[in-house]
Amino acid sequence: MSKKIGIIGSGVVAQALGAGFLKHGYDVQLGTRDTSKLAEWLGKEGKGATVGSFAEAAAFGDIVVLAVKGTVAKEALSLIGLGNLNGKTVIDATNPIADAAPENGVLKFFTNLDTSLMEELQKAAPEAHFVKAFNSIGSAFMVNPAFASKPAMFIGGNNAEAKKEVAAILDQFGFETEDMGGAEAARAIEPLCMLWCIPGFLENRWTHAFKLLKL
Repeated sequence: MSKKIGIIGSGVVAQALGAGFLKHGYDVQLGTRDTSKLAEWLGKEGKGATVGSFAEAAAFGDIVVLAVKGTVAKEALSLIGLGNLNGKTVIDATNPIADAAPENGVLKFFTNLDTSLMEELQKAAPEAHFVKAFNSIGSAFMVNPAFASKPAMFIGGNNAEAKKEVAAILDQFGFETEDMGGAEAARAIEPLCMLWCIPGFLENRWTHAFKLLKL
């Protein structure tokens, strides 16, 4: 298992996942367009944590995590430089959330049910191995959440070895991996973000996770 993780983003998801990887012994570099945004995180996390540009973080990581707003995800790829992603597992935590208010608690997406943001990103970076994960749970519960039982994390992607890498990480982070197949599965996985957020927007309940029950 790789020990170097490059995380693209500086928001709460990027910081939470960065802290989680550090907890489990990885070296982590967060990529940002404004390093001052991460000064507090860097001071708090200490050993093993560094900050750089998008391109530097992607080059640093043996595995790369994309944790930016969905509306800027394609732009982020251009700043990363596709060569820095070639052959690497890219954990895609993004969601295609539109810049519009939720309707009765339901987020609006800029994609439709016949495509997904991850598929668009995979087409833009064909030599990278995208795996959808961490998009359907809040940042406070992304690392070893204390639910009564292990929650499910639904993943999808075209590369079997990349999905094995992500499944091993999810096991460390306290999840049961539910592999839904190829990149097309992201068409169903991304809208789980909508479902997860509805209780939060309507009732201010943000402390839940998904579980797949099987006989």
